Amino acid sequence: MKLVTFTINSTPTAKSRIGALLGNQVVDFTAILPCHDMLEFLHGGDTLLSQAKTIIQSGHHRHDLKAVTLKAPISNPEKILCVGMNYKEHCTEQNVPIPTEPLIFSKFASTITHPGAPIRFDSALTKKMDWEVEMCVVIGKEVPRNTLEADAMPYIVGYTVAHDVSARDWQMEKNGGQWLLGKSMDTFSPIGPAITTKDEMGDKIKNTGVRCLVNGNVVQSSNTNELVFDAPKLVAWISKFITMKPGDLIFTGTPS
Repeated sequence: MKLVTFTINSTPTAKSRIGALLGNQVVDFTAILPCHDMLEFLHGGDTLLSQAKTIIQSGHHRHDLKAVTLKAPISNPEKILCVGMNYKEHCTEQNVPIPTEPLIFSKFASTITHPGAPIRFDSALTKKMDWEVEMCVVIGKEVPRNTLEADAMPYIVGYTVAHDVSARDWQMEKNGGQWLLGKSMDTFSPIGPAITTKDEMGDKIKNTGVRCLVNGNVVQSSNTNELVFDAPKLVAWISKFITMKPGDLIFTGTPS
């Protein structure tokens, strides 16, 4: 499934709805399930995922894609956890050693914005705004502390595309070298449009393209096979310190 959050264009002020992207249609889960919110849906676990598949199979409750507006698939995670220097060629580009442990930092949920929405740029605040495309892991179940790498996959519901927008001056030159302000300005985390569930993605997640285009020009092009720490390794590592909850996001790092 490709899980989405959307509004219906004819009622733009109504609550958002959740569903699945299916070709040029969106299947409306909210027509049947009591969920307007992806976080609420994910907290329903395998039960709601199973019911969602039944709704898709029914062939009913569908909207034409042109009749809806896709939003960020999840807008209110408890945590956004990010990984630095997690592509081998990015480490080489920066002339730094490949890490032996994941470099973890965080962003605020208030940074999330919708796919295709404007990113706020304040030229009086930052002169060094930059792009960072990332593959994002979406947690589907609470991850117990000290989860083993071999046991991590059941806690992942799927993956989406993220953009870790960064103000390099505030990240690297100001605020005492702390990254938080340079990474967490409003709108600095566009995500989506869909969460592709792990059953649909399968092993392709280990060997899939990661690209960023700016004004039609390719500025980043890599592959998840370049990751230093893949999704199960990251879930296991983070679980040593933090209890992850449904809807939590892991931005897995950006390529060169």
